[in-house]
Amino acid sequence: MTTLTRRTRWTIAVLAVVAALVVALVAQLQDDSPPFSAPPPTPSREHRDADTPAALAEPRQRANLPSCPAPGSGPGPAALRGVRVVCAADGSTVDVARALAGHRVVLNLWAYWCTPCAAELPAMAEYQRRVGPDVMVVTVHQDENEAAALSRLAELGVRLPTLQDGRRLVAVALKVANVVPATVVLRPDGSVAQTLLRDFASADEIAAAVGSDA
Repeated sequence: MTTLTRRTRWTIAVLAVVAALVVALVAQLQDDSPPFSAPPPTPSREHRDADTPAALAEPRQRANLPSCPAPGSGPGPAALRGVRVVCAADGSTVDVARALAGHRVVLNLWAYWCTPCAAELPAMAEYQRRVGPDVMVVTVHQDENEAAALSRLAELGVRLPTLQDGRRLVAVALKVANVVPATVVLRPDGSVAQTLLRDFASADEIAAAVGSDA
């Protein structure tokens, strides 16, 4: 009788655990905001109110970024036509499609608070040094805190053309998931060769992943 009671208790305990797991699974499946299928709403501002031209002057000087690409030949990537963002180097407005037109482009999407991004950006800069003018590496900062982005680039010593895109207009136009870092490779005709949702530890890794697509 004692053995039967213990078995019964164990059976009840196991069933209780299974029931709890089933309830948890159902609750997760019914969650209205799953972490990957429903990214948070896109911010409505390009940058913070505090990031005035005067406030950004000193961070821009320290970052010493190169100018953003001048308009190339042709209309540029169809998905990016009409997308206009800020050039982090000087605050000018960039027509993204026209700026990238006719180039092999590696777009690196990042945010100042992203630890893997900070490790990857120097690798992107080294990759650009290696490939030279055959490929154009452009970084896209996806947070409204432009001052923090400039400070992070200055700290890392990374000098690449940088677009300030606090509203994620570029990522949304290219249908890139709301994750950072992410890298999009564009062919000269504007088509997307690859979308890489991963981080890179070295220029060698970038070159291997991008291959002849860029």
